[in-house]
Amino acid sequence: MQPVPAKFPKALNHGSLIETCDNSGAKLIRITSIIGAKTVKGRKPAAATGDMVLASVRKGTPEMRKQVVFAVIVRQKKEFRRLTGEHIKFEDNAAVIVKDEAGNPKGTLIKGPVAKEVCTRWPQIAKIAGIIV
Repeated sequence: MQPVPAKFPKALNHGSLIETCDNSGAKLIRITSIIGAKTVKGRKPAAATGDMVLASVRKGTPEMRKQVVFAVIVRQKKEFRRLTGEHIKFEDNAAVIVKDEAGNPKGTLIKGPVAKEVCTRWPQIAKIAGIIV
């Protein structure tokens, strides 16, 4: 996992419901924990674009429902600032289901745009991404 060249506000809280944008079979997931998050005692961790989370599948195919999966956040509504000075925001929050902590995606297709910072951190997701913003 590489560092990200942008300043992301942590906009997705522990327990947030997020739609998935791949063809893995899951439609809606709930964040249960954020991998690698460091906070102070008593504070719930939050996630941003490019973070890996552990999530439970709430809606999807019968095989995928009620499973605990790894996911990478690829879009967030809250705008963030790139080092070039431009501000980027998306119209929804979205994630991609991955098989393992290395970031290998479970699906073969990503619907919608993916942030450029995600592609630098997770090259396996960049391979199947259709639009990179």
